[in-house]
Amino acid sequence: MSSEPSESRGGGQSHMRGLAIVATPIGNAGDITLRAIEMLKSVDAILCEDTRVSGKLLARHGISRPLLAYHEHNAERMRPQILERLRSGETLALISDAGQPLLSDPGFKLVRAAIAEGLPVTSLPGPSAALTALVLSGLPTDRFFFAGFLPSRPAARRRALAELAAIPGSLIFFEASQRLPAALGDMAAVLGPRSAAVARELTKLFEEVRRARLSELAAHYAEAGPSCRPAAAGSTSSWWRLGAGPAIFAMLGVRSADFIRLVV
Repeated sequence: MSSEPSESRGGGQSHMRGLAIVATPIGNAGDITLRAIEMLKSVDAILCEDTRVSGKLLARHGISRPLLAYHEHNAERMRPQILERLRSGETLALISDAGQPLLSDPGFKLVRAAIAEGLPVTSLPGPSAALTALVLSGLPTDRFFFAGFLPSRPAARRRALAELAAIPGSLIFFEASQRLPAALGDMAAVLGPRSAAVARELTKLFEEVRRARLSELAAHYAEAGPSCRPAAAGSTSSWWRLGAGPAIFAMLGVRSADFIRLVV
């Protein structure tokens, strides 16, 4: 049985009906896939978190389809309307501001509802900030746990970290830049002397991955702050900036004993 990838038009899925979950670039506009472009050009409408952010990326690739805002503040109201459109035979694409939809982004309840009704759902894989950070970190990749965003309040954040401390694998977190120093301090206090990495501006001109012990990273960002070097204003390169600015991705390695067990 042949294992060669299909060279047909979008693998035959450009003519599908239903919901297509489409990954988009996390920083470099050139990272979008050919299938994603084809699908986004062919759908009846595109569901996105912020129509202004997604509109810039779509315009860069010559994609002009109706945009519908779908985010945490309107999801309950919009979901029945979207499901009705899917029932009527429309093809809709779901994208996030950047990366793989549903990972710390809206969409889970919509996908679950579509599946429950027997409506077609497919996924077009592509860029993922969590996996990009993982493979750049130098930390174990055979076991990992994606925890998304930690609570913003210190006490709740420390409780959440304590619940994750015993997981025998690399831990992946998303964190906003302004909370990074405090979050790293709590991680060092709760999780102990683990190897870790902080990755930011991934796939972009000033990509940076800083690797050290948690305590060292906490001290560094407490002193230097989490500010990022900005891309040149008016640049015409393939790098583009998210409307709300880049997030910080903090990733922690497993405890030393677990690390030895995992790599042996």
